[in-house]
Amino acid sequence: MRAVDIIAKKRDGQALNKQEIYWFIREYTCGNVADYQASALAMAIYFQGMTDRETAHLTAAMRDSGETVDLSVFGGKTADKHSTGGVGDKTTLIVAPIVATLGGKVAKMSGRGLGHTGGTVDKLEAIPGYKTELTREQFINQVNDIGIAVIGQSGNLAPADKKLYALRDVTATVNSIPLIASSIMSKKLAAGTDTIVLDVKVGSGAFMKTEAEAHELARKMVDIGYNCGKKVSALITNMDVPLGFNIGNALEVKEAVEVLSGNGAADLTEICIELAANMLSLCNDWEISFSRERVKEVIKNGFALEKFREWISAQGGDISVLDNTDEFCPALYSAEFISGADGYISFMDAEKLGLASMILGAGRAKKEDKIDNSAGIVLFRKTGDYVKKGEKIATMYSSVVCDFSSAEKMISEAITVSMESPQAQKLILKTVTR
Repeated sequence: MRAVDIIAKKRDGQALNKQEIYWFIREYTCGNVADYQASALAMAIYFQGMTDRETAHLTAAMRDSGETVDLSVFGGKTADKHSTGGVGDKTTLIVAPIVATLGGKVAKMSGRGLGHTGGTVDKLEAIPGYKTELTREQFINQVNDIGIAVIGQSGNLAPADKKLYALRDVTATVNSIPLIASSIMSKKLAAGTDTIVLDVKVGSGAFMKTEAEAHELARKMVDIGYNCGKKVSALITNMDVPLGFNIGNALEVKEAVEVLSGNGAADLTEICIELAANMLSLCNDWEISFSRERVKEVIKNGFALEKFREWISAQGGDISVLDNTDEFCPALYSAEFISGADGYISFMDAEKLGLASMILGAGRAKKEDKIDNSAGIVLFRKTGDYVKKGEKIATMYSSVVCDFSSAEKMISEAITVSMESPQAQKLILKTVTR
């Protein structure tokens, strides 16, 4: 086989067979297919799409490109969640310790930021000392001991996806349903988790811009998981507005602590409760209403926050920064974004707010870019709020000498102020199961 023939076949809209997909993924993982050829195939898939069968073969090929983890020692109690990417999405930092507190075993591999969206690994690395790499034995032992471990994607688990994941970010091929579905599910299947809850974002700040697209992606991933013997459900959630108030790595760690302390943003708290309740319902075989009540209980009594501290400490993180988050990773520079008119915030383009945060240093334009952990945006007003001319809507932060005016211009384009109050939006739009 030749890579160019496979690229041309997909470019022309034909379906690739199992042998072609497995060959391409194997050779790319081994280094015999170049990055530029993988980029060409990703772009062909972006424009031509893939059938359900092709997507299943691609998922399996990436799963089988490296080792897989056997988590059967935990007796079907392993639980994981995955978000398709949003702005201000720090839910893993909150949901994982909640689930571990209530008997779930969270053995999780997470990724880095893609485009305008943040990555869980980037957020965790903002905590001094936190180790995102563990040996398999360390990983298993930690999950066994405290119920939770979150690491970066291992070089031996789904290595093909690790290579493609970084490549898609810089080749404008992130928001392709087959590429997203196969990327997410190959990691989840390789990691051996029994229960998977998917948070499929839809709206201006998500890769899926319409509910129909989000539903298609959710359906594909639930089907893949179900056919591989996993317990899977997906929540379709609104990303027309950033989740919570903080955008940026250290800023989002601070906000996670606030939610676990019982005084976090209402929207962020709501979605974390629902994600955790769904995970616990599946892995503990609980009624969803009972799961919700237990989740609220461990937030209120502080047990989930204590589990968060235990987890961070176990992976080498300095938990003293969690005790005084005001002093955690302060930025050297800041600037305020001020409302130019009286009125209601009728729309927020969450993607542009994510891009503004990226301009400040909180994300990557190229895969080799270094992230400024202190950079980002704190919002003081969101969609539906009334603002007066001259009132502060947001503060921008950075620790590198940057052009705040460029970020300010992007925020200005993202926020619409009008005299008409917008309709309230639902946060959780739909649940997809088999």
